[in-house]
Amino acid sequence: MGLKAALSKPFAALVNRRLDKLRHNAVELQQKTFEYLIAAAKDTAFGKTHRFNEIKSYEDFKQNIPVNDYEDLRPYIDRVTKGESDVLWPGKPAYLAKTSGTTSGVKYIPISKESMPEHIKAARNALLSYIYETGNAGFVDGKMIFLQGSPVLTEKEGISVGRLSGIVAHHVPAYLQKNRLPSYTVNCIEDWEQKVDAIVEETKNEDMRLISGIPPWCQMYFDRLSVVSGGKKIKDIFPNFKLYVHGGVNYEPYRGRMEETIGFAIDTIETYPASEGFIAFQDSQKEKGLLLMVDSGIFYEFIAADEFFNEKPARISLKEIELNKNYALILNTSAGLWGYSLGDTVKFISRDPYKIVVTGRIKHYISAFGEHVIGEEVEQALMSVANEEGVDVIEFTVAPQVNPPKGELPYHEWFIEFGKSPADLKAFALKVDKALQKKNIYYFDLITGNILQPLHIQSLKKDTFIDYMRSEGKLGGQNKVPRLSNDRKIADGLSIYLKP
Repeated sequence: MGLKAALSKPFAALVNRRLDKLRHNAVELQQKTFEYLIAAAKDTAFGKTHRFNEIKSYEDFKQNIPVNDYEDLRPYIDRVTKGESDVLWPGKPAYLAKTSGTTSGVKYIPISKESMPEHIKAARNALLSYIYETGNAGFVDGKMIFLQGSPVLTEKEGISVGRLSGIVAHHVPAYLQKNRLPSYTVNCIEDWEQKVDAIVEETKNEDMRLISGIPPWCQMYFDRLSVVSGGKKIKDIFPNFKLYVHGGVNYEPYRGRMEETIGFAIDTIETYPASEGFIAFQDSQKEKGLLLMVDSGIFYEFIAADEFFNEKPARISLKEIELNKNYALILNTSAGLWGYSLGDTVKFISRDPYKIVVTGRIKHYISAFGEHVIGEEVEQALMSVANEEGVDVIEFTVAPQVNPPKGELPYHEWFIEFGKSPADLKAFALKVDKALQKKNIYYFDLITGNILQPLHIQSLKKDTFIDYMRSEGKLGGQNKVPRLSNDRKIADGLSIYLKP
């Protein structure tokens, strides 16, 4: 064992003791975070407008601060991007994370000097939790790769601007810099396909031990690595590769193909980072769920997902949550986001400690007919049947077909790129439909009531989703295909890729 690996173990034990305080004092830590945020921001423009100095309780807070999306906060963020200080948070942000909004165009998410270290600490603690629980620290002595956006930053009124992953690249601890790939030069390549090819060349002969990135783009890297290595499995190219870190999308639909490409069932760590804050990470290989970061400068609120679009949905704090119920996630942060609807839905599977699973996007659901089918349900329905049938799913998305051929009932249309296709596509579709009916009572009622017909599956050509994302200018980085849509935009874009 190398020196870094040896030193990491006592450090991991220390961090685990600190995490134990977080695990078992979550509500108290959230209250302290709430008080800190209100006190720190009371003299900002937002704090004065929303009478922070009068807020003594969470009930006061809800009276004064509405639920906001990006557009609601845009007037304040526009002032920030023009260089004004003390708008949403004291001073100016350290960074503006540039993201692509589906309705807002380019979005600028403030990251403060207080919030930036929390991103780094949570990512570090995810790895240290793994070391503490498993005793496996060998990856620290080898090379690590983080498939991420370009670290090149621009400037806007004295504030550095870039993608979150590119900003984080500037804060990798010094003790990991020599282990880290790709090189700065390769990381700066903007074209994703050129970048992946360059990463393959730079890493194919290295001792890679940890690889991190969004599953579809890691799969693309692995596929190209295998090709240039004469079809070898990743385990034969990188014999010491033992840990895969992922986030951004549910790993389960990708797991089968990833493990086939790698050559074994590798240990994985799921993380839940967002430009708005690092929300949770998987702290155990033995227990399900992601540990909620309750002392990282974020005060969380929750709205029951099925009430979210009501005129006045109930907002609750952590201590009021129910297990196994879908909630829309609302953030208040030490970067100055207030009542901010992140757009994600989560479900608590444990209270001691508070652990979540990410179930989808509040706007990524299908309810064209009142069924309110969510991402978690379609993923579980598809993968349960795919695993049973030995079918390999590379990627998929679902859209409603509200204008079927004359005389037919409407239906859900699934666009799936298979690695290994079902022997009988229609029989496979019926099985998936039955599985979805079991997951969603409203969908069951619509099928049995002859309002909808069972789902249709369109089989897509190889590399369809890569080609589609390329055509949309969204190949690589943090971009991902929405699982569900309420319209036909993605479906129409995929129609040219149907298998004959």
